[in-house]
Amino acid sequence: MPIELLSDTDIQRQLTTLQGWERVGKEITKRYKFADFRAALAFVNQVADLAEAADHHPDIIIRYNRVTLTLSTHSAGGLTENDFQLAHQIDRLG
Repeated sequence: MPIELLSDTDIQRQLTTLQGWERVGKEITKRYKFADFRAALAFVNQVADLAEAADHHPDIIIRYNRVTLTLSTHSAGGLTENDFQLAHQIDRLG
């Protein structure tokens, strides 16, 4: 069964429930800043555990102490409930 894309209205509503995430086209993205490289990597490893458990994997860019996460359901061609569920889990990391 195909995963259903969210409407623009649903995406906007979902974004209001998240802190710091923004829509960029067919994706949502958030930037994080940490004390140092090790802290950034520790965060990425926690995100990896969540992503593996959900079988839903973000694009991750690490630049020293800054991490950018981008979520989209590539198989569906845009944003789905899965993206927002994972974003909420990531936000609970800290």
